[in-house]
Amino acid sequence: MIRPRRSLLFMPGSNARALEKARNLPADGIILDLEDSVAPEAKVGARDQIAQAIAAKGFGKREVLIRVNPLDTPWSTDDIGMAGKARPDGIVVPKVSSVEDLKTIGDRLADADPAIRVWAMIETSRAVLHAEELAAASRDPRTRLAGFMFGPNDISRETRIRMMPGRAAMIPMITHCILATRMYGLEILDGPYSDFSDFDGFGEECTQARDLGFDGKTLIHPGQIDACNAIFTPPAEEIAQARKIIAAFELPENAARGAIRLDGQMVERLHADMARRTIAIADSIAAMGH
Repeated sequence: MIRPRRSLLFMPGSNARALEKARNLPADGIILDLEDSVAPEAKVGARDQIAQAIAAKGFGKREVLIRVNPLDTPWSTDDIGMAGKARPDGIVVPKVSSVEDLKTIGDRLADADPAIRVWAMIETSRAVLHAEELAAASRDPRTRLAGFMFGPNDISRETRIRMMPGRAAMIPMITHCILATRMYGLEILDGPYSDFSDFDGFGEECTQARDLGFDGKTLIHPGQIDACNAIFTPPAEEIAQARKIIAAFELPENAARGAIRLDGQMVERLHADMARRTIAIADSIAAMGH
């Protein structure tokens, strides 16, 4: 079954109340954070707190990820070591820029549960330029690579490309990364929208992200969850049409046909494949129960 990843919310690992609240939020996933939202002096305590929170369970069907600190920081090795023992669904690694980075992460997780997956944050010029090479590394199971998380804010800071409404200047980079993930069967999530009080702007960016092909969006505030879920959920009419396409191709008289006429339009086998994915996503969302 396809796992829905419409909304993945960052929660600071240093905030015990936030970790408790995360168990009941309607997000598809929770990213317990050790990086940006945690001050240097609080990182060790946050690491222990996250380990205890995962051990206590209670996150339901939500995907639970840990964002560790970048590989070039003094906290990285212990962060990944803790994650390997805590056994979340995956770890999120900031500023992954090379296949060597992925191999380093894989080596540090060598003795951990093989079900723990790795999400590479694409936050540097080098990562964008080498997106296909990074995605190709997923063919080596030791990298555990599940997909990318696009990081527009860090890319903006490094490249001096301004973060403007509509993100026109970033679309070539976004589509390049999306093509790389699809080529290797990986997932890709959009980065956060920082102004959590701007609901209209957030909705527009979620819609753009969905239409560009992102699987979902990472969030920084619980107030963004419901809108994000709604935008990334296939609408009822799309689900109904998907079921209609599948049913039409399953008719005996269409069994050998590559294309059929349905409601005055030509529909091909590829549309049936797309329809099956729509149904699978819808069923997975329904199974989440929120």
